Amino acid sequence: MDASTSLRAIDLFSGPGGLTEGLKTAGFEVIGAVEYEPVAAETYAYNHPDVRLFPLSILDLEPRSVRQELGLQRGELDLLAGCPPCQGFSSLRTRNGSAAANDSRNDLVLQMAIWAKEFLPRAILMENVPALAQDSRMLKLIDELEKLGYPAKSAYRILDAQEYGVPQRRRRLVMMVARGGHIEPKRQVFQPRTVRDAIGSLPEAGRSGDKLHDLPERRTEKVKGIISRIPPDGGSRSDLGEDQLACHKRVSGFHDIYGRMAWDKPSPTITSGCSNPSKGRFLHPVENRAITLREAALLQTFPERYWFSLKRGKEAAALMIGNALPPRFVAAHGETIRHHLLCTSELSPASSSTSCENS
Repeated sequence: MDASTSLRAIDLFSGPGGLTEGLKTAGFEVIGAVEYEPVAAETYAYNHPDVRLFPLSILDLEPRSVRQELGLQRGELDLLAGCPPCQGFSSLRTRNGSAAANDSRNDLVLQMAIWAKEFLPRAILMENVPALAQDSRMLKLIDELEKLGYPAKSAYRILDAQEYGVPQRRRRLVMMVARGGHIEPKRQVFQPRTVRDAIGSLPEAGRSGDKLHDLPERRTEKVKGIISRIPPDGGSRSDLGEDQLACHKRVSGFHDIYGRMAWDKPSPTITSGCSNPSKGRFLHPVENRAITLREAALLQTFPERYWFSLKRGKEAAALMIGNALPPRFVAAHGETIRHHLLCTSELSPASSSTSCENS
């Protein structure tokens, strides 16, 4: 990338690196990242060895010290990006669908304002679950960003990742805002990508030589039998009638449990339970098994050889993958932000001027 168009970014709450992967694809130079969870930090460091990783809780870091270590003056950072932990806002956390409003992780959203105050980046990108829009902390975050010169009140939208080339239905709150200006997300025009597009050409699970694709399943014979009778290509446990598990007969909702994905549709939202058919529609379209962790990662649009640590086992890896930002989703927004920054900069190269005029 030409040095004259190099834009620098920092990734807060980086997880295994989905946001960084997307920003790099969009042409950003990610110079710093923060991730506290050891397995996620290990995964991030392996895949992004060129980024200065701070493997600490963001609450234990002093933003000014980080800025100075990265050699930045206030106002020099192009993009501050982050996805604060969203489990505290997720409606999946409680049986009645209400948000866990008192979860201490909710307050981490406000770190975006604290770091923005120290760095004064040219732009901010934040992603989270849609429920955040109804939380009082979102109002406080917006207020703090407005004081810093970011017109944040109208800067967020609820977007679906499948409209940006991700083979997955995944609704997320996305905030994009520049200091002193608006950044309007551009709707992408894609032929919807499907489960078949993402995982249809993979070799046989268990014999591929890819640890993430070969991890074995442990199911009782009874459960194996039930899975084998669920119709292929989008079938559901409700198709089994009286052959369902007794516990399923007593539940009127959660229809995706023990459901198969459909080959020629986007997948449901990949969550931390993506390797467990009792957590959602996570059965392979035709094979009698749950999707593998590699298949989950591909449905999240990670590169095929992206490495995930298995140091803490399958469930910890599934948690990383399910909670990650889809890189392709991030890349689409990163390109929009990059275009805005280059087209509003007095230092924009002449080659960019034409593209700005034509956009």
